Amino acid sequence: MPDAQHPPEVDRAAASRRAVAARRARAALKQDVAMRVLTPQQLLRRAFEDPASPAGTMRVTEFLTAIPAIGEGKRDRILAQLSISPVKRLGGLGARQRRALEAFLDERWPELQPRSGRSRLVVLAGPTAVGKGTVAAHIKREHPEIHLSVSATTRAPRPGETEGEHYYFVDDAEFDRLIADDELLEHATVHNRFRYGTPRRPIEKALDEGRSVLLEIDLQGARQVRAAEPSATLVFLLPPSWDELVQRLVGRGTEGAEERSRRLRTAKVELAAQHEFDFLVVNDEVGHAAEEVVALTR
Repeated sequence: MPDAQHPPEVDRAAASRRAVAARRARAALKQDVAMRVLTPQQLLRRAFEDPASPAGTMRVTEFLTAIPAIGEGKRDRILAQLSISPVKRLGGLGARQRRALEAFLDERWPELQPRSGRSRLVVLAGPTAVGKGTVAAHIKREHPEIHLSVSATTRAPRPGETEGEHYYFVDDAEFDRLIADDELLEHATVHNRFRYGTPRRPIEKALDEGRSVLLEIDLQGARQVRAAEPSATLVFLLPPSWDELVQRLVGRGTEGAEERSRRLRTAKVELAAQHEFDFLVVNDEVGHAAEEVVALTR
């Protein structure tokens, strides 16, 4: 008969599966911090709220080396400075150690502090494949009172795309004219291929009518809008996790392996720019993310 020292085989198998799942969950969290999908402070809060969670059972050494720019040598110096044992798990830190670690993170990697004021001109940007277009389309369908800006592009229309509804399709000569006549609020070459830009006049007309305006553009464009219109509200759309972003990109099936790799490298760089934005919204569910963005237009 099995006893505490000799559990039945089925119990050992279940315990092994739980241990593997926990390790995978911790590895995913570390990757999210490394890729800047999750801030160190956010992971720390999860650990403190539930010490038995994957975040809570993560060793402090693993946590620190997941943060970009912290290697093993720097990690050990930090632990000595904060008087934290390297064998400690995040959920098992004492109150003083928690405060010390939080203060250390806030000093070196301050979290985003949204501006108090908001503009009716809202820019939605984020990494490739995060779902900006899907969220913008939901807002357009459910909130027709919000003007969704239509971009000009030099690429050819895709099946089902309509001139003036999805894009203004122009050739390179016309795009050059729009730039020369200062008719674009922002413009950029995307993925080293086609040019995209945001016409000024429809935006100015909608704002003059008292409507809110949503621009769904890339990181380059968002930076240009901030330079041209400093009062604009910039919103960065995040994936729920790095693994989810990879799955969304692979699941689209529209790019080859080399193109996917290039876009993922670009996404990593884009995620690192989120601190330039006023608000962060996680696209875990399209409708929920869309409503969060809509709330920022009011």
